[in-house]
Parts: sequence; C-alpha cells; structure tokens
Amino acid sequence: MTLRVGVIGGGQLARMMIPAAVNLGIELSVFAETAGESASLAVTTLGDFRDAAAVLPFARTVDVVTFDHEHVPQEVLAALLEAGVTVRPGPEALLYAQDKLLMRGRLSALGLPVPDWARIDEEAQLAQFLSDHGGRAVVKTATGGYDGKGVRVVRTAAEASDWLALGHPLLAEELVEFRRELAQSVARRPSGEIACWPVVESIQRDGVCSEVIAPAPSSRGRLADVAEEIARSVAENLGVTGVLAVELFETTDERLLVNELAMRPHNTGHWTIDGSTTSQFEQHLRAVLDLPLGATGCRDEWSVMVNILGGPATGDLDDRYPHAFSDEPSVKVHNYGKSPRPGRKVGHVTAAGADLDEVVFQARAAAEHYQN
Repeated sequence: MTLRVGVIGGGQLARMMIPAAVNLGIELSVFAETAGESASLAVTTLGDFRDAAAVLPFARTVDVVTFDHEHVPQEVLAALLEAGVTVRPGPEALLYAQDKLLMRGRLSALGLPVPDWARIDEEAQLAQFLSDHGGRAVVKTATGGYDGKGVRVVRTAAEASDWLALGHPLLAEELVEFRRELAQSVARRPSGEIACWPVVESIQRDGVCSEVIAPAPSSRGRLADVAEEIARSVAENLGVTGVLAVELFETTDERLLVNELAMRPHNTGHWTIDGSTTSQFEQHLRAVLDLPLGATGCRDEWSVMVNILGGPATGDLDDRYPHAFSDEPSVKVHNYGKSPRPGRKVGHVTAAGADLDEVVFQARAAAEHYQN
C-alpha cells in the first residue's frame, strides 16, 4: 500500500520534500493557500490553513499530516486530532515553536541553557529589564516572527510601545555577547529513535540566514557533544516528531544558549540534500511515518550552503544557468520557483570539498551569479 503524507503549507520546504517522496515511493500531497507557490507540483488542495473545515477534507486523504511552517492554529490542530487524523509533530510539541514565551518557560523548567528573559506586558516591566541588563535588550513578539521579523534591539521601553499597544505580551531577552551562531538539527520518530547531523555554523545578514558551514569549524569534541545533548533533550522532553532545528548562540565565554526552535526542516539543514547521507527532507518523511531513520554522516569534509536572497535584478534564476553552470560546474543549485524580490529567499547553492576556503569561495561565487 502506498504511504501518503500531507503537508500543510506550499513553500520551499514542502517543495524540497517532493524529490525525497518520489525516491521513497511516497504519495505527497500539499495544502497551499494560493496557486503558484513553491510546492505547486504537489499541491492538491487550495485553502486557508486557519480554517479547520477547509483542512479536514485534505487531512482525511493522507496517512499523516505534517507541516511546511508552524503557523497552523492550535484549534485547527485539535480538530484534526479529534477527527482521528495523525498529526506529526503534534500540537503539544508545536505549541513551543509557535509561542516564544511558552518555549522559554518550558526550556527553563527543563534546565536547558537559555538567555536571561522576561515576559513583558507593560513599559515599566521592560524599563526594569533594561535597567537590569545594561540598558539594552532584544524584544520579540511572542508569536508570528521569523527571519528577523518581530525582533528588535531596544535601549528604551518606548521603542516597544507600538507592539505593547496591540495588547499582546512580548518576550524580552538579554543581548547575548556571542562568538557565532550554530544550529543543531535532529530527527525523532514516535518510537523514540533519534538521529543527529553534525552541528553547523550559521552566518546571518540583516537577521536572515545567509550561509551555513557544515560541520561548524572547530566544533569537534565537547562543543558538538553539548549541542547534540541539548537538541536531544528538547526533542525528547517536548515530544517532537520529525526534524527539529535548535538554533544556538556560542557565547564569548564558551557556553551554548538556545536561541530558537523550528519543528520542521530548516534553512540551516538544506546542506544535507547534497552533503549528507540522508537529507533532512527524506529524514522528516521517514520520521513522521515512523520508519527507521537514515544515516546522517557527511559526504565530504566540508559543505557550504549559501542562500540566494532577492534573486536577479531582471529575469529569473534559470536565465543565469548557462554562465553559472559553466563557471561553477561542481556547485549544486536549488531553485525555489519564486519570483525575485529584495530580501526574499528564492533558492540556495551548495558546494562541497576538502578545502574549506575553496568550498566557501565556490559557493559564494555561484550564488553571486543569481543576485545581481
């Protein structure tokens, strides 16, 4: 019998699940909001993911429902469960990816390392937090933020007054002095099996992931062990099913702090398509179907992924293929089928090899073909 997986959300993550599903003989169906989204090749239903009445007929056609994003409301997830639909990851886990205040509280209760933080309901609380933390803080909306959206560095409480006026609590965090940003991806299936990829370094520009180096340089030994231990603990204690990415700060005093969680395939894991024995997309499908997980070793000593942000000033990405392919024939290109727009992730490239400097150069040079 053919295994059937339904993905809510038609973005690039759903798109990159398609080749993995084809290879495994899995029937992949996608629920998208509009026609022409990245995963249009597998879209079977258009509708509003916030409407349980729209989602339920789709969900009943598959064996398990999973996600391209974490924004499906809890009431919709509850309706799916009530109807007997298998949802992975489940709402009890997704809750902590949807609400940063709940996530900080749960991780703190588990004794996992996080930045100092506080719930903010009014300006006076933020003013006190700023006073206690050297006059600067990171303020985040509790829900809905991603890729730098819903995040501000503030020096006065008034700088968050417009957000507070909306009547929703905010998350304030200490402004961490960090050496670099890391990410640890793991996969967990319902039976409890967990597989971990190497910890990677994530380079951000304007709050958006720009490059990923796998494995993170100088990460062998204690750092890798601690990053994996943190991610395993999150996956097990929150009951995550599927791929989980734990974004981390490596502080200047050599600690690791949890920054964000993503309970789905993640940008920092895209290198695994070309650089790992098992990609995060194949692994996610295996995990949500409760199939044995694949090996997560590296195919090369180094892999470097560079996001294509914005795209070419004129034309489409494929207009640049002749020159790009000729100049960098060993670099793998992934086109998300999106229209170019400033700051938009429209694709990525991955280079691999034994010399890190050369691999970084190749990946950056290839990406440049598509960004000017």
